Amino acid sequence: MFFAKLLPREGNFFEMFNQHAERIVEAAKAFSKLVANYSDLDLRAKYNQEVDDAERAADRVTHDVNKAIHITFITPIDREQIHSLINTMDDVADLIQDSAETMALYDVRHMTEEIVRLTDLSVKCCERLRDAVKLLSHISDQSTAEAALKTCEEIDRLESDADRVMRSAMSKLFREEPDVREVIKLKAIYELLETITDKCEDVANVIEGIVLENS
Repeated sequence: MFFAKLLPREGNFFEMFNQHAERIVEAAKAFSKLVANYSDLDLRAKYNQEVDDAERAADRVTHDVNKAIHITFITPIDREQIHSLINTMDDVADLIQDSAETMALYDVRHMTEEIVRLTDLSVKCCERLRDAVKLLSHISDQSTAEAALKTCEEIDRLESDADRVMRSAMSKLFREEPDVREVIKLKAIYELLETITDKCEDVANVIEGIVLENS
């Protein structure tokens, strides 16, 4: 019991969740600017670096959260929920970085309309994820809990929109692109971008569970 008294009773988990969510949005917006300015090599490199910086900052927050789980005596929500939330959020940041890296590794030469649309949906998903995370510290309030659940539903709808865009993109790609190499490149990019929204939906599902169990 004496040892337990030496441990912090509650870590600043909600603050760290918010910090991580902000880094996700930073990465998503930097990636969006990369796509928008892809023909400019200098700007492409600049925004690629911004994606990397945001992802590394998100990694540091994830490390801090996982460390805090082990040194905090009483956590504000279940430890497994904390672990699941922060690591699923970190997957989102990783996927954004993977998308930027894959474009460079595959030497993608131009942006398609479908890449632009999927990128836009990814940014919107990340912004709504951030909004939902911000509400977690006040879900004991019924109206706040309901707002969090509504935001999660919006993420689900955006993910469904991304599914439809990707299916259409794949159909167009296989019908109209004669270069097999381009098909392989663009297929990989489309799938990665759609997976960002999938992972945002996974975060939303974790948040829904937290809200329902703690509100």
